[in-house]
Amino acid sequence: METLRLLFNAITVIFIATTMFAAGLGTTVEALRSVFTNIPLLALALLVNLVVVPLLGWGTGALFGLPNAAFIALVLAACSPGGPIGAKLAMVQSGDVIAGSATQVLLATIGSLTFAPTANGILNAADIGQGVALNVAALVGTVALLQLLPFAVGLLLRRYATPTARGWHPTAAAVSNVTFLIVLAGMLLGNWRDILALLGSLTLLAGFVLAAAAFAAGTLLATGPAVRRTTMGGVAAVRNAGPALAAIGIAFADQPAILGALAAVLLSGLAAALPIAAVLNSRRNRPTATRQTH
Repeated sequence: METLRLLFNAITVIFIATTMFAAGLGTTVEALRSVFTNIPLLALALLVNLVVVPLLGWGTGALFGLPNAAFIALVLAACSPGGPIGAKLAMVQSGDVIAGSATQVLLATIGSLTFAPTANGILNAADIGQGVALNVAALVGTVALLQLLPFAVGLLLRRYATPTARGWHPTAAAVSNVTFLIVLAGMLLGNWRDILALLGSLTLLAGFVLAAAAFAAGTLLATGPAVRRTTMGGVAAVRNAGPALAAIGIAFADQPAILGALAAVLLSGLAAALPIAAVLNSRRNRPTATRQTH
């Protein structure tokens, strides 16, 4: 089991790094600059992911009357923006990959700083007082190593070795796709007992509803064309598991009930976000003639 766990962790690292590397290979400095100078877009993305989604997590948990373990897991997930699958969802939906990847890296970095105080504030207000203390430097370092660095390397290759970047991009995208499927399968197989145990509860439904509501909020509270707005919706719908897992280990002594609930919340969130992205991709890649007949 230990070997399988290490293998899964290694594949997860490869997935995150290659996804961000592929995104960088497909990005130009000019396009990236246009995203980071779009103050309204960035301000709304920060508002949605750092304020709106955590409040949606709190409200969803209260609405469904979740038990403490599930409520804690839902709040921790809601307070942790910048999940690397956000960039993957941009690719899946044929969205604005540049804006999605850039925003996702920014959110992961800022979220490393805001996660603990936000989670503490909500848990205390909900009368589930529990100190959440994290090693912020370690979280920021992880984001820099696994997300920012591969993205920057791909971006530099695209700028200074364009033919090489274009030649490598299909391979990087293929590795990202394959490892993404392996990670999804591993999450399901590794947590199936926890998920089955929660089938009679409302935890899975709460995770699904939170992701769908976050997708809607991210789309509505964004600027630009529809392809960019739905990309921001996808970024908001998927959360960053790293800080949440660290918090469970440090503040909650790796309680199995909270770990199981977190796995269920993250997977049910993907179950909400992936079909939306797939439908968007299908519509955007429908042949022109087909579109004109409808």
